[in-house]
Formats: sequence, structure tokens, C-alpha cells
Amino acid sequence: MLTELHIQNFAIIDKLDLRFGPGLIILTGETGAGKSIILDAVVMLIGGKADTTFVRTESDAAFVEAVFQLKGPEKEAVHEILAREELMDDPNYVVLMREVRKEGRSVARVNGRTVNVGLLKELGALLIDIHGQAEHLSLLDPRAHLGLLDRYAEVAKPLTEYRQTYHALLNLRRELGDLRKAQADADRRIETLTYQAEEIEAAKLKAGEDEQLRKERDRLANAESLAKNAQEALAVLEEGSPETPAATDLVGQAAQALAALAKIDEGQVELANQAEVMLDTMSDIIHGVRNYLEEIEFNPKRLDEVEERLDLIHSLTRKYGGNIPAVNAYGEDARKQLETITGAADRIDELEMQEAKLLEKLARQGGALSEKRKSAAAEMGKGIELELDDLKMASAQFGVDFQTRPDLNGAPIADGTRIAFDQNGFDRVEFLVAPNPGEGLKPLAKIASGGETSRLMLGLKNVMARADEVPALIFDEIDQGIGGRVGMVVGQKLWNLSRTHQVFCVTHLPQLAVFGEQHYQVQKLVDKGRTLTRVEVLDGEARLLELSQMLGEVGEGTLRSAHELLQTARQMIKETKK
Repeated sequence: MLTELHIQNFAIIDKLDLRFGPGLIILTGETGAGKSIILDAVVMLIGGKADTTFVRTESDAAFVEAVFQLKGPEKEAVHEILAREELMDDPNYVVLMREVRKEGRSVARVNGRTVNVGLLKELGALLIDIHGQAEHLSLLDPRAHLGLLDRYAEVAKPLTEYRQTYHALLNLRRELGDLRKAQADADRRIETLTYQAEEIEAAKLKAGEDEQLRKERDRLANAESLAKNAQEALAVLEEGSPETPAATDLVGQAAQALAALAKIDEGQVELANQAEVMLDTMSDIIHGVRNYLEEIEFNPKRLDEVEERLDLIHSLTRKYGGNIPAVNAYGEDARKQLETITGAADRIDELEMQEAKLLEKLARQGGALSEKRKSAAAEMGKGIELELDDLKMASAQFGVDFQTRPDLNGAPIADGTRIAFDQNGFDRVEFLVAPNPGEGLKPLAKIASGGETSRLMLGLKNVMARADEVPALIFDEIDQGIGGRVGMVVGQKLWNLSRTHQVFCVTHLPQLAVFGEQHYQVQKLVDKGRTLTRVEVLDGEARLLELSQMLGEVGEGTLRSAHELLQTARQMIKETKK
């Protein structure tokens, strides 16, 4: 629901701040006062053309902002878009803004963040429908007709069941396609995959093996140097020389001396203990060096084996992955692909049988869906024609065109042929209208705009109120070509429609305006040489005076007539509520 509309420096509007409630909202005023300019601003807001001629003279930019309250069936769809674009703010409201600058640059924002105009259009289509501006009529877009018909026909459950089968079939066909493609070059693939799998499996690589081999290679390649260093260490620690005693002997002498010292001075016992520990540590080092020396291997053959193994690992990691785990994973995948290919023929036969069964199921579900749609279309057509009869278009006819397209890979139908399908079923649907006798049914999009079209849309909207999820509707020029008596009927129907939607109506007919629950008067003024548009909320005597002016020159007679019209409208609404 549109709750706030702010317009600045747009054509002859310098500043306008409007607040709206639910129900039927009427805008009246003399021709040229600015009613259509307000609609132009709304059209620009929801992604329409941002023309620099909209910028008020001596201003830098024209600005339009609207606040929509989300509380109807549109909320889920709007939330989906806002979440997708990371624009969610207050979940109960969304704010759209559009600005066009005098040099031609246009800026669009949603919830204060800059977006592209396409997103404004996408959101605008969910929030508001403007009847009188053909490019914004959702009913004139054949792509929307199937969704509207489905909501009217209440086929959500069978459509969901159909789509489950449809998606199961798509998944099956995807697997089948992959298998057929794999089978087409099976021989070449089998040869390649077999070679790769066997090469990797034969290597029997182990994770971390390469690191251990590199350490072993370093030891083997430097065995002489390692042994020399170890022997030198043993000589210093344990053997000594004629000139220099062994390090262990010297440390042992020191330990004995400190032990004797500690017997006299007990405060130095710790020093004696540390000397004993040092001596023990040196013994451990000597033991470790001896063991290491014994393990040093002078083995050129083993060195060659290690080098060869490392070369193999390097070759495999270069071909199949950067490390051993990746190479092993590649080999496992190759083996799985081989199993898939070698078993493809059997799997293809199995999937083809399943595909045939799913197609038959899809055909039954799609056929039932089409029947429900056709039945609902006939009922909807009768309802719309009754509405048009009320609106003095007694000869008008409404129909729904159903088309299907042949497809050799489609779903089988009773006559043995196959037809195309998608996630919505088999049907291509378009609403048709014959507004005048002898013209034949034609697509809605080809019907000329104007008062006749607006009434047609009003009839459609009334019948399809339960199917139409757009919360705010604007009717412009709906009173073109109709008189006062039909005007009362149109007004009552707009009021009926406003029970399920927020309805705006721009009108010159007092017979229609009297049904409004909010009445705005649009006026054009001249102040200091500048033309301005002002909008005033009318109530009580002010509203009676405006209705009287719409009937003719204000006088006792027109005031009485305006009062009678208000009473008549109230009585009609009262009877409608019964």
C-alpha cells in the first residue's frame, strides 16, 4: 500500500508531501491543474522514462520518493528481491526514490541505497499498477496472464505436484544426457582413464612419503660427511688426545671436586648435583652419537632407488595434481568414471524406461491442469462480461486463448502427438477481448487505450481481485466517454475493488468521486510569476463545494445535487455491505 508520496521540483510541482490510507482515494481538479503530472511522477518512480523536461525551471533536479507498506500477498515477493539484492531494511516497508537532474543523469534508490532502474521496475511491478499508461498495465502483458489465470483457478496444489514431476524429469534427462555424451566417446575415454587409473594405482603413493624420501636422500648423499662429523664429536667427548683429556674426563673431575666441596659446604649441594646432571647428559649424547653413527648408510643403490621414487612422485604430481593426496583423488575419480562408462549402457536403458513413465505422468498432470484452467477461464469470462454489462459495454466479449506447441521430445497426449512443456505446464495463455460487436476477439495489448480500456480493466480487476496481488491500483481517465449514470456504477465498482486493494482514481465525474474515502483536490496557482500545483485534502463542506463545482456553477441547485449524490453513494455502499 502506498502510504507516502513526496515530489519536489517536478514540472509545475515545487513541493508536495502526501499521505494516503487504504480504500478508494479520489483526485479531482480542473484540466491542467497537475493531476496527470502526479501520475507522471509515479510512473518515473517505478522505472519509467526520466525526462529532463520533468525538472522544474531554475531547479537542478526533480525528485520523487514513495513509501510502501508491505502487508499483503506482495510482501513475500518483495522480500525475496530485497534479500537477493541485500536491500532489506524495515521488513514492513520499502522506500523507492528516483531523481532526474537537469543535465540528464538519473539516480534510483531503494531503501536509501543506489540501484539500477531495472530493479525499480521489478519492484514497481509488484507494488503498483497504473491504468491509463499502457506501458505499466500488467494485464496487457501476456506473460502475466497465465499467473493471473492460475491464481483465479486456484490450481496451486496441482501445479506444485506437476512441477515436482517436471523437476524429477529434468534431473533424469540431465543424467541421461551426460551418459549419452560419455558413451559417444567411450572407447577413447576408457583407454585414457584406464591408463591414468592404473598408473596412479601402481605407484601406491602414501601421503607424506615424498617428504620422508627427501630426508633419506639427503642422508644417503651426505653419508661420508655425516660420519666424519659424528666421529669428531665422539673423539672430543669420549676419547681425547695425548695433549687434551676427553671432555667427559674433565667434567667427571669437576663433578668429583664439587661433590667433595658440597660435603664441607652443604649450601653448594645444588652445584654438585648440576655437575652430575651434566655428566649424565654427556653420556646420553655419546650414546646417541654412537647409535647415529651406526645407522649411517653408505648405500649408492638405495640412493638411486630413492631418487627414482622421487622422480616418479614429481612426474605424477605434475600430471594429476600438486601433491600426493590430489594424485590419489584423481586416480579414484578416474576409476569411478570408468565404472560409469562401462555401466552406461545398462543405466541408459534403465533411465529411458523411467523417462517414459515420468513423461506419461507429466502428461496426465499437465492435462488435468489445462482442464482446470480452461474451466476457470470460461467462468472468469462470464464474470468479466457481466462486469462489462454493468459498465454499459453489454456487447463486449472476453476470452482466453490457449495454445500448445508440438515438440518431438515433449509430453505424449491422447492423439499420439507430443507437445512442449515447461514448469508451468503445456499452455500458452493470452487474454482476448472484443469490445465492440463484429470486431472479434483480439489480444488485450492490441486494444486502444482510453476510457473504454479503463472500464475493461476495471471489470477485469473486479473479477480477478482475488488473483491480483498488486496492492495499489491507479485508474486515470476511467471516466472518459461515460455519463453520470454509468459513473455511479463505475464508482461503486471502484469502491468494491478498494476492499481488496488500495485504489486511486483521477476523475472529473462527481458521480464517481462521491464514492471516495479520501478526496484530494489538485489546484494550479500562480505565485510571484511562477505556476504551482497544490493538493488539498477535502472533507465536509469543502468536499461538497468541490463536488458542486464539478456539477457546474456553484449554486443552491448544484449543492443540493452534490449532497444527493453523496447520500446515494452512501446508500449504495450500505446495500453492498449487507
